[in-house]
Amino acid sequence: MTVSATLAANEAVAARRAAGQEVLALGFGEAGIPVHPLLSQRLAKAAGRIAYGPVAGTDEARDAAAGYWTRRGNPTEGGQVLLGPGSKPLLFALQHAVGGDVVLPRPAWVSYAAQSQLLGREPIRVPVPEGEGGVPDAALMAAAVRDARAAGRDPRLVVVTLPDNPTGRLASEDAVQALCEQARELDLVIVADEIYRDLVFKPGAFPSPGRWAPERTITTTALSKNYALGGWRIGAARFPDSDLGRRIQESVRGIASELWSSAPLPMQHAAAYAWSDPAELVDRVAMARRLHGAVAGAVAEVFAAVGCHVRVPQGGFYVWPEFEPLRAALAERWGVRTSADLARVLLDEFGIVVIAGDAFGDDPAALTIRVAVTGLYGESDSERLAALVSNDPLEMPWLAESLDALRDKLKALVA
Repeated sequence: MTVSATLAANEAVAARRAAGQEVLALGFGEAGIPVHPLLSQRLAKAAGRIAYGPVAGTDEARDAAAGYWTRRGNPTEGGQVLLGPGSKPLLFALQHAVGGDVVLPRPAWVSYAAQSQLLGREPIRVPVPEGEGGVPDAALMAAAVRDARAAGRDPRLVVVTLPDNPTGRLASEDAVQALCEQARELDLVIVADEIYRDLVFKPGAFPSPGRWAPERTITTTALSKNYALGGWRIGAARFPDSDLGRRIQESVRGIASELWSSAPLPMQHAAAYAWSDPAELVDRVAMARRLHGAVAGAVAEVFAAVGCHVRVPQGGFYVWPEFEPLRAALAERWGVRTSADLARVLLDEFGIVVIAGDAFGDDPAALTIRVAVTGLYGESDSERLAALVSNDPLEMPWLAESLDALRDKLKALVA
């Protein structure tokens, strides 16, 4: 098992900067905004809480997470919630608890497949519907699951991401509903990673699988994306109010007791405040949505202008350019034939750090990359905060300069 591609990209940025080299850091999926002072105060206030807490989490934090989901149309009781040190270990514990093989969309966030492989299982990858992301095509999934079972494999769960990392797209209601129908027919547990839910750019009904398959959908979230608290490591899982949900929850609780004992109590105290949706933090998330949406849209336009095929991002802070229209020129000038080749040339020749599409399970020959736009927000907290509170973040001089630099480098790549 190698280091996660996204974390490796972060280390590559640090190494190049330490060496005094110019870099456009577009690889690591960090939210890129400063912590809200009210959250810092909550954390500091609880710094003395150094005892181990309950394995599932404190009542205060679990009830707050339940309220968070209830206000978003998914009625939840505190007893249905289990907390962990980030959503990543919760997702791993879920794969372990459910057992069997996991079905993943292609492409999908890098760690889903890696976690499956840590458990000794190769994931079953299914393409997403045309133009969408985060959810396997339902008909193709049904065929893949039946084929896998006929070959002696044991698929038991499917993981979806809404909105998606790496594509930045939000699956349609039709795609999610169709997936839920097939999951029930095939007796698959659905794990809905909704960590970017609060960062959907346009208002509207959110296509959570819990709407159509409430008895078999487990939902996860965390504070690392909407509040940019990745380093604080606090996440939550919501289990369905069904016999299936209770069995899986108890199994995850047992796994948690052996792996992380309990989520850190100071983090739980801060998370309870965040999940209560106080007005000041709701406003902060709204500003984050505006910033992510504006910059992701602008970056997508830059890639489209040089000839890439790019679908407009709908949430989060990622862009998924496809360089297929430029394949011949890239092969002739740079010897690019795979997504790994493309990412290497962007780094070595232009100092642009991105993640190759094959890291997300895409066909290695497909010339796709994932671009995390938050690396453009500024070099300091003061710059990032100014971009966050601006009504027009693209007017920030440093952000405009970074976009111009990206535009010039891509023109030189494809010239």
